[in-house]
Amino acid sequence: MSTRPLGVPVVDLDDDAGIVTALSDIGFVAVRGHGVPLQDLAAMRRLLVDLFTIDDETKDRLTITRDDYRGFIPIGYFTPNRDKGALVDAYEGYKMHWECPLGHPVRGECELYGSNRWPDELPDMPGVVASWWVAMDTLSGRIIDALAAAVGMDADVLARAMDAPLTNTTLLHYLPHQADDPSPGFHAHKDITVVTILDPDPVGGLEVRTRDGEWLEAVCPSDALLVNVGDLLEVWSGGRLVSTPHRVSNPPGVERYSAPFFVVPNHLVVVKPLLEPLPGFEPRSVPVGAVTTEVWRTNWPDEAPSDADTHLGTIDP
Repeated sequence: MSTRPLGVPVVDLDDDAGIVTALSDIGFVAVRGHGVPLQDLAAMRRLLVDLFTIDDETKDRLTITRDDYRGFIPIGYFTPNRDKGALVDAYEGYKMHWECPLGHPVRGECELYGSNRWPDELPDMPGVVASWWVAMDTLSGRIIDALAAAVGMDADVLARAMDAPLTNTTLLHYLPHQADDPSPGFHAHKDITVVTILDPDPVGGLEVRTRDGEWLEAVCPSDALLVNVGDLLEVWSGGRLVSTPHRVSNPPGVERYSAPFFVVPNHLVVVKPLLEPLPGFEPRSVPVGAVTTEVWRTNWPDEAPSDADTHLGTIDP
């Protein structure tokens, strides 16, 4: 059973047909019965608030670098990947990637494999993140398996692509929006992921663009999680599942927090259609590691994309 509040359907996790319909249409769905423990979601919400109250000296010491894409992202630090003249986004963040085990053979493949950084001021943070990560990863696996079965993709191929993932999260703190500030919360973009899962802040602000070009708020019930298709799943599915532009407009006068869980395959995976592409869908191949690294490299304002064709997330608003 599903309902449709302001453009985003609400569907039970066991309703495969409803999920496929939503992700084939607007590319977003609010999933009930997701199985992520409420204590994990609550602990992560508390962590988000505590994390961004840490003193500036610690934030400076743990700021993300070009050599280590983990740690604090200061306000206004990054620019949209392609539009270097755009206004900077009004958020601060903290970047974490899959905790790659010491000695794992993939560690030498790229800088995105490694160990996360943990502020001494938050000794419970590793445990909170680890428990939440396992729960979100389990949910993502259930969703991907269900989608594979529903549209006819080979689930074994997808599983092998995810055994050493570049899955990551950005813990986000959005500043209260001021009436005279034209800066976006987060610029319009598409996710270069398989799926993204989000426990959205009740204050709202996430907006989704329909196929008609209209921006709608992605309202999500308190007992559901938002799931959206990323570009990689769109390619794998031959265009059957749709990667949709979205953005964040900071609500006026209030702070906003979120922790999107970005599900990304192994560094060496090259994503190509697993099904005959739908009419009008342009098939392409995406080298996951190269594109993911390029996305992070070009976040720095003085770094230009290496070519004009590779999609790096940023779109016209």
